[in-house]
Amino acid sequence: MGLPRSPSLIADVRPREVWGWAMYDFANSGYTTVVITAIFNAYFVAVVAGSAHWATFAWTAALSVSYLLIMLCGPVIGAYADAHAAKKRLLAATTIGCVLGTGLLALAGPGQLWLACALIVLSNFFFGLGENIVAAFLPEIAHGEALGKVSAWGWALGYFGGLVSLAACLAYVTWAQAHGQAAAQFVPVTMLITASLFALASLPTFLFLRERAQPQPVAAGTYARTITRVLDTLQHARRYTDLRRFLMCIVLYQSGVSAVITLAAIYAEQAMKFSTQETLLLILVVNVTASIGALIFGAVQDRLGHVPTIALTLLGWCAMVIIAWQSTGPASFWLAANIAGLCLGASQSAGRAVVAFLSPARRRAEFFGLWGFAVKLSAILGPITYGVVTWISGSDHRLAMLITGVFFLLGLLVLMRVDVARGRTVVLAEDGAAAK
Repeated sequence: MGLPRSPSLIADVRPREVWGWAMYDFANSGYTTVVITAIFNAYFVAVVAGSAHWATFAWTAALSVSYLLIMLCGPVIGAYADAHAAKKRLLAATTIGCVLGTGLLALAGPGQLWLACALIVLSNFFFGLGENIVAAFLPEIAHGEALGKVSAWGWALGYFGGLVSLAACLAYVTWAQAHGQAAAQFVPVTMLITASLFALASLPTFLFLRERAQPQPVAAGTYARTITRVLDTLQHARRYTDLRRFLMCIVLYQSGVSAVITLAAIYAEQAMKFSTQETLLLILVVNVTASIGALIFGAVQDRLGHVPTIALTLLGWCAMVIIAWQSTGPASFWLAANIAGLCLGASQSAGRAVVAFLSPARRRAEFFGLWGFAVKLSAILGPITYGVVTWISGSDHRLAMLITGVFFLLGLLVLMRVDVARGRTVVLAEDGAAAK
């Protein structure tokens, strides 16, 4: 990748290790792109649930169950990883779980609603835990002032990974449709393609990424002690005022982001009347835009500052919602989708970097568990709000999209109260005291 060695990286970190870490973003992005965003979600609504009026709500409800499980388990697993220096082992376990769950989605055909829901809960649960764990490696490989840049490398490569998986699936779908196959025949094969690419692309992570953490005797063992450690973090959260505010900001704006990601293909097909191929092509192009956005805003973030950078992306999200809501033809919707792509790569990468910047060294995995808690809470609030609105309104997807924009406005208001410099000072003081 030609990643720079200095001053961005910690002294003993080699560029190939950063590449290995970033390759996990490449690997797991195929799951979110193909399963959650582009193919299986629309397939679930149209084929598995038979386009019932409650189908979109059922999809968001299944995802909400998985996110609730991640919220409950993420901080505890993060604390366990810190205490036992087990991030890499746990990452391997979650990867195997997500790959198997994705492959088994191939068994979910027309009318098999409960099987599809169970497999979505299973695969997305393991995906979310793995996302938390791999993020906790970031402060171990990059200096504080370069976290935005290095985080952006991962997100940019991740969107390219999503692009590769989606392109492979699009090629197969095009071939299958040319041979007269229906969605019930070709969608299951795309699940097998996605699972295989995830497994293959994650290998560099496990070959090159090192576990630098050391076991901590404070949580030497039991599940009860792990829970006590998490409760201790929450009880002393007053010391991390700006981190708490930023996590609330994440809950709000990521609710909007999650709704867009989870329901993009459904909106394109239901509100804009796009065909499957048109939808896949749109999302393929948006992945390129998202990769560019992550790289551009990653560099801007370390110069302009964390809060101004995220504020810019939230304004972009607001503009995207208005354009999508008013779109009556493909041209304006393509514009909205690519604005979303730019903001998607930027807001997610920037958010991860801020959490890393405001996390004390001894609690990195644990605090990223709390970050995962916030992200997964938003992944419940945003999509389920969208699903409820479409159910109550008789499948009015435009109204649901407009309401989604409220999350971005509220996130912007909370962001204005975050002082990153003050929060970093608190973290450095704690790290210095722990080193004595």
